[in-house]
Amino acid sequence: MRRAAAADPARPGLNARLRGVEAGVRQAGLRPNPTLGLMVENLPTLGGGDILGRTETTLTYEQKLERGGDRSARTGLAQSEGLLIIAQARIAQLDRLELVQRAWVDAMAAEAQLEIARERLSLAERFQTEVQRRVKAARDPLFAGARAEAELAQAQIDFDQAEIAVRVARIVLAKFWDGAADFRMSASDFEDTTAARVAAGAVAQADLEAFRARQAMADAQVRLEQARAVPDPTVSLGVRHIWDNEVALVVGGSVPLQRYDRNQGAVDRARADGLAAQADQNALRLEREREIARLQVQLLARANEARRIAEETQPQAERAVALVREGFARGGFTYNDVMSAHAALLQTKARRVAVLQTFHNDRARLDRLTGAHADLLGLETQP
Repeated sequence: MRRAAAADPARPGLNARLRGVEAGVRQAGLRPNPTLGLMVENLPTLGGGDILGRTETTLTYEQKLERGGDRSARTGLAQSEGLLIIAQARIAQLDRLELVQRAWVDAMAAEAQLEIARERLSLAERFQTEVQRRVKAARDPLFAGARAEAELAQAQIDFDQAEIAVRVARIVLAKFWDGAADFRMSASDFEDTTAARVAAGAVAQADLEAFRARQAMADAQVRLEQARAVPDPTVSLGVRHIWDNEVALVVGGSVPLQRYDRNQGAVDRARADGLAAQADQNALRLEREREIARLQVQLLARANEARRIAEETQPQAERAVALVREGFARGGFTYNDVMSAHAALLQTKARRVAVLQTFHNDRARLDRLTGAHADLLGLETQP
């Protein structure tokens, strides 16, 4: 999981988005550009006399004055967008770590299934040899030998498929850090169910931070819309050139009249977005808390089932196999009895593997919901 976190291919994209936020903050803090205007008046008609002698020319410089805190509101909104980007990136990283954890579970389960397939193949080889000896001694019919051959062939096919499944699972897991599939895994980790006795944590902060960021954006948008509701005057200063080369100073200004539009609808919409984000956060928290409680109980149930299979069911199945094999050697049981006993034992082991796989998948989901591996998100160490 450390390797996968350090090799996350989405990190360059996150860095680019954060640089975009920084650029947005810089842009939001800029003042409006001034306006340079030129006006020419009293242009005569064609043939109406001297153009230069009767024309008035006015050169003006206009500047819009922002009132109500427009710039600070824009800057706050741009900064809150950065909080949302970071929160979404952390959520994506936690989701990816859950996939890594599940891929590890699949690889471990494939290893365990391979061991069961190897045991089945070994048993099939041993009994095929014994049955052939009994057939040659006329102690078993010919069809028993043919059936043993078929069982051996199927066991070999299952073993080959199990080996392929292990290689595929290892490759899928290694691709999370773009590494080789020659790593080692400990079977004891797959057998470990002590996580069922650890109290689950609270809902992952990353999931809640996304809604908090949306609330912050809504609050910033409210402040921006309120600032926009304050009229921004425009002042102008100019020079007018009149007939006979006279020059006059021109000063003017304008301010919007809030007769129809006071921007109240935009303010109300931004406030509604903030309330919606708060409600969504509460709904998500309750939903995640229910799922966390359910998974905690399921972990206990799966761990208990795996323990009982190992302590109760599997020993009895192994004892039955030993008794049938002894009876078969004395001629007291048939080949079908032996194969049925072995099939029951292998099914018991396969059932335990399936229970452990479900346990670890539930644990991966629980770790995701509680953000158990959030400390790995900031790792910079390469694998």
